[in-house]
Amino acid sequence: MFSFSTPDVWEKIQNIEKYCEEALKLSSPYLVPEEPARDVPVLHPKFHPPKKGFSTLEGQARMLHDLASIELQAMELGVRTLVEYPDAPQGFREELLAVTVSEAQHLRMCLEGIADLGFKWGDWPVHMALWRAVSVEDSLLDRILIVHRYLEGSGLDAGDTLIRRLEGTDGKNTIQKIVKQINYEEIGHVDFGSRWYREICNKEKLDPSQDFPERMDSLRKRLPKRIEPLNRDLRIKAGFTEEEIQYYEKLRLDFLKPM
Repeated sequence: MFSFSTPDVWEKIQNIEKYCEEALKLSSPYLVPEEPARDVPVLHPKFHPPKKGFSTLEGQARMLHDLASIELQAMELGVRTLVEYPDAPQGFREELLAVTVSEAQHLRMCLEGIADLGFKWGDWPVHMALWRAVSVEDSLLDRILIVHRYLEGSGLDAGDTLIRRLEGTDGKNTIQKIVKQINYEEIGHVDFGSRWYREICNKEKLDPSQDFPERMDSLRKRLPKRIEPLNRDLRIKAGFTEEEIQYYEKLRLDFLKPM
């Protein structure tokens, strides 16, 4: 019924709107598989081959490949939230459909960019870190915080770093445009999470300023570590408060501490 059991990445992209529209019709939660199917090797990041620099076409293609893997997981997580939370507010679900379709467009851009550089999807392994960061036991607020505010919020920081690293390479006039467009549109995706996080907190009579640090403290142990410097300007545009940014800056410093 949904894209989780379909390994072919292009089939997932082509059918994403149909999958989302089917998900909107559900009246009870849909049981998702432990992991979605892949048509490329899946390995823990520590087993991935070394990366070449952005001065090489291979290094640029590898970066797009890594980004494609992230966008694929983001797209699938959008569908997963739709099917696991059929009782979520209708406005939230309709907006999430649009965000999920946008993630599919980002994935397509990455795959086409990889091909333009003379490489292909599957030339390197991928990971499932984003998918594994969520759980069937998540509340809707947990899911919004994990996916749209932590993972995608961290993506804003990483995307900004990629854009600057590409500045001095021949990728400035080619793949940098892809990364810039994705990063710009991701601001709206993260802001979607910020708005609905506060709206649902208010609906559940929770104070977002108190709930945010408490909920993050309960979730942080299972989240992938993000150590990119925070882009405060992008975060503010995406709906983060000063207090939330300070929380994430402290969390980043905690992640940087030696074990």
